[in-house]
Amino acid sequence: MGQTLKCISPIDGSVYAERAVLSLQEAQATADRARAAQKSWAARPLQERIDLVMAGVAAIGAMNDEIVPELAHMMGRPVRYGGEFGGFNERASHMASIAETSLADIEVGEDASFKRYIKRIPHGVVFVVAPWNYPYMTAINTVAPALIAGNTVVLKHATQTLLVGERMAAAFQAAGVPADVFQNVFLSHDVTNDLIAARAFDFVNFTGSVGGGQAMERAAAGTFVGVGTELGGKDPGYVMEDADLEAAVDTLIDGAMFNAGQCCCGIERIYVHESLYDAFVAKAVETVKGYKLGHPMDEATTMGPMANVRFADEVRAQIAEAVADGATAHIETMPEDDGGAYLTPQILTGVTHKMRVMRDESFGPVVGIMKVSSDAEAIELMNDSEFGLTASLWTKDLDRAARIGDEIETGTVFMNRADYLDPGLCWTGCKNTGRGGGLSVIGFHNLTRPKSYHLKKTAG
Repeated sequence: MGQTLKCISPIDGSVYAERAVLSLQEAQATADRARAAQKSWAARPLQERIDLVMAGVAAIGAMNDEIVPELAHMMGRPVRYGGEFGGFNERASHMASIAETSLADIEVGEDASFKRYIKRIPHGVVFVVAPWNYPYMTAINTVAPALIAGNTVVLKHATQTLLVGERMAAAFQAAGVPADVFQNVFLSHDVTNDLIAARAFDFVNFTGSVGGGQAMERAAAGTFVGVGTELGGKDPGYVMEDADLEAAVDTLIDGAMFNAGQCCCGIERIYVHESLYDAFVAKAVETVKGYKLGHPMDEATTMGPMANVRFADEVRAQIAEAVADGATAHIETMPEDDGGAYLTPQILTGVTHKMRVMRDESFGPVVGIMKVSSDAEAIELMNDSEFGLTASLWTKDLDRAARIGDEIETGTVFMNRADYLDPGLCWTGCKNTGRGGGLSVIGFHNLTRPKSYHLKKTAG
């Protein structure tokens, strides 16, 4: 009997969905169909490709009433938050709006003797491996610009959100995108690695764990196929003495706890100037005590279960280790905490960078808060991490934030906000967060290759 992938619902531990994986031969045939379809897709007018992609986006929007409860069952996000279509549509729409200028030829010069320019050429077949935490928005970051730029796409989604890729491909195909131009696949890790090593794809975009990104790069080694990665994070917030305290607490704690803390750019550690520290901690604890942990299908629930029991187990372990080493946990265990996927959100003080909760990615509803006395101390602590995705700075002084931002080792610097992807900006990271960049004009450049034209004119 062939291997199957099973989505285990965090609501009750039942099997919510199951799909058989493709054999290597079946998977290679999928990639071959994508390659065969690519040139004719790229030959279509740009506006036609844009219109078809946006029709696919609209088709997903029309399914939102079905998608929201489906997501609750697959990964535990409460239905009260209404799904992801707002961000999904915003990102695709922005990439569509900048496509013509982003993909335009770069004119280098023309005179009586020469015409010189650089074109943006689609890679060919783009392989997208998407994560479960924001399964629609993370996938569209690459799917929309890849298709618009003239690539064909093969999408492999996380097992925890098994139905997302299937639903996306079906919606785009129903909207008129040819079936071989956008395909969803169910693959084992071994078949995935074999396909990449065999150059079945021309570009790989992976969002997930550091270990997963390393596996992708190892599979691609020696093929010269580009691999873009967005991996782990341990994003800091820094609250300066002139910050708006109420806004800082509201935004940073929401950034730490929303989606049960399962956000790529979620806030995982907070440094507060000593003059505001006590007030910040008090307001943060009050905020979290007001959360309602519970069944995600209940409209009163503000925090659902984590997506998988093993994810919750890791967060519990980090909290327990920190408390054993002297940290203080401020939130009493909630009645709905079942010791499994349903996990009490937690605020920790008395933490240090010797504790895993301040070093390792938690990816759950816990945040450590430390007191600092200067910008220099905060910068040193923010940079004391193997990760570098975002940092959130809280001050009324824009120039000060910019100066500090220049010293922070991250892909994005926020001032007075957090946990948001602006599609006009490049979404990128450094260190063990990975390399490459999505969205913005740079996202288009990463999904195409430059091709130079040096044309000498002859008399005649």
